[in-house]
Amino acid sequence: MSAHGHVDLGHTAAGWAGTAAAIIGVTLTGIAVVAVSAPLALAGAGTTLGAGVLTWLLHLAGWGKPSGPRPESEWPWRVRDTAARQGHPGCLGCRLAGRGARRPENASNTARAASTVTG
Repeated sequence: MSAHGHVDLGHTAAGWAGTAAAIIGVTLTGIAVVAVSAPLALAGAGTTLGAGVLTWLLHLAGWGKPSGPRPESEWPWRVRDTAARQGHPGCLGCRLAGRGARRPENASNTARAASTVTG
């Protein structure tokens, strides 16, 4: 048993790749500060921002994980998330990509809006 108990800590291919890219970007930025190099600082900042985009794209491709607990069979980081194509409920990344269930419009609000337009 680990120090965290028997839980899924969300280790995924998207998480590992994004973390590695972010570490490289922050390291480049740190070296740029010491070397006083604007081009290297921009490269480091771009790499760090690219890490977020990389993580998001891998999440959308099914290499991330949805929020909340997962079955133990899906804990290994090499397991793809089969629900990623439909979008995860409450996931900002999925909503930004246009995935996930949209909230149904309230019929009374729709009728009220139509009456104000015509009336």
